[in-house]
Amino acid sequence: MLDVSLGVVSALECAAEGVPFARDAGIPWAAGVVFGLLAGSVLVVRRRWPIAVVLVAIAITPAQMGFLMGVVGLYTLAACELPRRIIGSLAGMSMLGTLIVTFVRVRQDMVREDLGVGDWVLPFAAITMSVGATAPPLLLGLYVGQRRRLMESLRERADSLERELQLLAERAEERAEWARGEERTRIAREMHDVVAHRVSLMVVHAAALQAVARKDPEKAVKNAALVGDMGRQALTELREMLGVLRSGGAGARAERASVPLAAVGVAAAAAASRAAGDGEGLAEGPFLSELGELIGQSEAAGMVVDLSVEGEERSYAAGVEQTAFRVVQEALTNVHKHAAGAKTYVRLAHRVSEVAMQVENEPPPEVSSESSARLPSGGNGLVGMKERVAALGGVFVSGPTDAGGFRVSAVIPASS
Repeated sequence: MLDVSLGVVSALECAAEGVPFARDAGIPWAAGVVFGLLAGSVLVVRRRWPIAVVLVAIAITPAQMGFLMGVVGLYTLAACELPRRIIGSLAGMSMLGTLIVTFVRVRQDMVREDLGVGDWVLPFAAITMSVGATAPPLLLGLYVGQRRRLMESLRERADSLERELQLLAERAEERAEWARGEERTRIAREMHDVVAHRVSLMVVHAAALQAVARKDPEKAVKNAALVGDMGRQALTELREMLGVLRSGGAGARAERASVPLAAVGVAAAAAASRAAGDGEGLAEGPFLSELGELIGQSEAAGMVVDLSVEGEERSYAAGVEQTAFRVVQEALTNVHKHAAGAKTYVRLAHRVSEVAMQVENEPPPEVSSESSARLPSGGNGLVGMKERVAALGGVFVSGPTDAGGFRVSAVIPASS
């Protein structure tokens, strides 16, 4: 609508200016009007062909026509994304044409009116008129074009930043979801290791208590006391773990409510690193120095355990000691479940840059179904041990032996 309106106004202007042009040129006034209408209407296509509009305006300058077309054409030309040399050349041609036409017309008027003015008036009027008709629209067009390009660049950068932020938010959400999954797996593994061993011993002692309750009351009382001790220890460890989870959960919820979206990725990375630490956030122990007590509990349940230690005993990082202890603990639990009564060999080796452990049991003896504790198995013990060892960069191997028993072996770097 703006271009059509400007085209109509320009056509009417050129048509009105075509009348004196036709009179000076000695042609019919109708021809001048038609010529003006055709030339002025070119302004309608100023956005598509700004160079053509400026060239037409320069061409009709000697006829003193198209003032509006020249001004608007120069503005549109300067605002377009065209090479500066083209804009400068056309602006120079327009200024030169206006300068020459103005100089000639003013001189003719001065001669016709016989005005006695100074010689400086003629060039001053020509230069002022040409600069005034060319410089303002040119400078305004350059400013508007530069500002338009700047706004488009800022809009593109804003869109790009928005896409990047959205991508980062999606990645952060994925990492946070992965970290939550790792945390759930770690907590489930820790709960399994804490509960399964002691509950397995409780089941074994309960089965022994049932078997000897009438034959040996004194041994039954001893087994009942052991079952009570095991239950209290299991409850104590569960309370400690749940207490840590409750205190950590409230703080984590408050922290997630207070941090912005950009910090989600950092929180996810921190949770992932805690998951890789495998157990350091839930409890302080256990440690390898408590292996003797662990084996004593298994021996009290009727298992024959042979412990051998190679190398000089030393302390390791908390994660290494916890993982090594849990591997031995879970292996002994599996013996209670699947090979009750089998002799078991526990070997621990302290090496220069690693600690190695191996738990191997002989084939279980043939027992009657009445004396079997029939412990359930969830199938998560070996998977949990492998995940623990792998999280510290170690190697875990398990499988049956040629003699019919089962062997669990793990090597953990000492610097983990």
